[in-house]
Amino acid sequence: MILKDLKQVGTSSKNSVRKIFKTNIEVHGERIYIELTGSGFLYNMVRIISGTLVDVGLGKINSEDIPEIILSGERQRAGKTLPPQGLYLLKVEY
Repeated sequence: MILKDLKQVGTSSKNSVRKIFKTNIEVHGERIYIELTGSGFLYNMVRIISGTLVDVGLGKINSEDIPEIILSGERQRAGKTLPPQGLYLLKVEY
């Protein structure tokens, strides 16, 4: 999957295309663990992806609509930006 943020807010990167190589979602009790592996991440990208996945789980967004939402470039069609609490960087590889 290739994601593109049209505005590039909060980043000095000249290229806004990012590749997501792997997504892993696990539920343990009331906690949801979302792990994303990619070529890099834009400002709030992980929080937006996670919020969109939560909305899919709650039935607010149809999972089949995700590719169209991404390609549209219309941020308001995706899920809400989750708060940063609980978010952490696990590893950086070069």
